[in-house]
Amino acid sequence: MLPEVEQTTSERLQLWSHQESVELKETTATMIFDLTAKKLISYDQDKSSENLRDSFVAFIQGLISFPLDIPGTAYHKCLQGRKKAMRMLKKAATGKTSKSEKEPSFETTSVALTLAVKFLSDNPLVLRKLTEEHDGILRNRVNSNSGLTWNEYKSMKFTFQVINETVRLANIVPGIFRKALRDIQFKGYTIPEGWAVMVCPPAVHLSPAIHEDPLAFNPWRWEGMELNGASKKFMAFGGGMRFCVGTEFTKVQMAVFLHCLVTKYRWQAIKGGNIVRTPGLQFPSGYHIQLMERDKKCNSRNQIPVR
Repeated sequence: MLPEVEQTTSERLQLWSHQESVELKETTATMIFDLTAKKLISYDQDKSSENLRDSFVAFIQGLISFPLDIPGTAYHKCLQGRKKAMRMLKKAATGKTSKSEKEPSFETTSVALTLAVKFLSDNPLVLRKLTEEHDGILRNRVNSNSGLTWNEYKSMKFTFQVINETVRLANIVPGIFRKALRDIQFKGYTIPEGWAVMVCPPAVHLSPAIHEDPLAFNPWRWEGMELNGASKKFMAFGGGMRFCVGTEFTKVQMAVFLHCLVTKYRWQAIKGGNIVRTPGLQFPSGYHIQLMERDKKCNSRNQIPVR
C-alpha cells in the first residue's frame, strides 16, 4: 500500500497548496478515511447513498460519554452511528474478509498528524532534523523521480521518533478497557471476576516519574529505542493480545505524509491550534494553515521554512 498512500498524499497536498487556508484536522481525516475505506471495503462516498464517515464520527465521539440513550445525547448518536456503520459494512463486506476493525483509525491518525504539524511549527530544530532525514532519502536515490520504497520507509529513524513523541503527547487512546476473567490481586486490592478495568495511557505517558519533562515535545527521548509493541512506558496503540492491528498502517500514513510535506512544501499557521481533551485530544477551533510549494519564495516571517 506504500505507493497508494504516497500518491494519495501527494495529490491532496498539491490540491491544498492552491487554497488560501486548509483546516488540517478535517482534511487529513477525509484523506485517510477515503483511502482506507476504498482499500478495505471498496467504499466510494460519491457512489453511496449513505455517508459512512459521518456514522463513524458519531460513533467515536460518543465512545466515552454518559450512557443516556435519548435523542440529542452523544451516547444516542454513538449507538445510531454504530448501527448505521455496521449495516453498511456488512453490506459492503459481503463475500469479503471483513477488516472493519481498522476503519476508525482515520480519526486518531488525523489528530496525530495535525498535532505533529503543530509541533513542527513550534520546534524549528525538530523540523530541520526531520527535513534533513527526508532530503537525504531523495539524494540517495538512483532515480530521483521514483517513489518511496519499503527500505526507505524503514530507514526513517528520526521520523519514527517524531511519531512516537507525537502519539505519546496526543494520547490517541485515552482509555483501554479490559474485563477481569477471574479475581485478581493487585497491591492489596481484589478486582472481582467480571469487573471492568480501565487502563489510562495518559497517566503513564505524562508521568514525570517515567518521562523527563513529560509535557515537552522531545523526539530525542526515543533515540536508540526500538518500539515494536507496547510497554509499561508506552501504550499509545494498546497492548497485549488486543494490540491495535492498524498500528503499522497508521505509522506508514504518518511517515509518508511527513515525507511528502517536508520535501515539497512549507506552511504557515493561519488560526486555531488550541487543544482540549474531552477526554481525547481535540482541536475545537481547528488548525488552519496555508500550504506553499517549497521552492517558492518565503514572503512572510510567519511561514515555516524547511531549511
